[in-house]
Amino acid sequence: MPALPSSAQSGPPLRRWWGWLLPLLLLLPLALTGCSGVGQPPRSALLGALELQIQLTQGAIAEALALEAGGAPEVSRVRVAEQESLPIGEAKGLRIVGQFDWRLAGDPIRVDSPFELYLQRGEKGQSWRLARPSGAAGENGVQLWITDPLPAG
Repeated sequence: MPALPSSAQSGPPLRRWWGWLLPLLLLLPLALTGCSGVGQPPRSALLGALELQIQLTQGAIAEALALEAGGAPEVSRVRVAEQESLPIGEAKGLRIVGQFDWRLAGDPIRVDSPFELYLQRGEKGQSWRLARPSGAAGENGVQLWITDPLPAG
């Protein structure tokens, strides 16, 4: 039976292998991000859309419970996992899925949550609007949407 190589014998080739693999692994996420960024909204639009989505949800809950809605949420660390193009009304839109960190105004606890957003491109392609399915279909059976402009910022 042949002798198995000892760790001392396999050490230097393993170090050479890691010598080129480690930089490749560190650069791969940057390369993939660069490829998927075509048509992606800027980070400020994602942050604004998430903040607006939380405020709209918070307002609906507060109204249903006859309470006063809290202040603006703080959104940070947005990680996009999936993005797909789709028509929203007559304009181009995106469905974006990922994770984000957020907390309510005055709350010290930061929460990591999943999200699914629909964003509609502005007419000139320079702005974005938060889009929400209305729950109704138009004459031709196509989904109708409610859109809200994102806060400037």
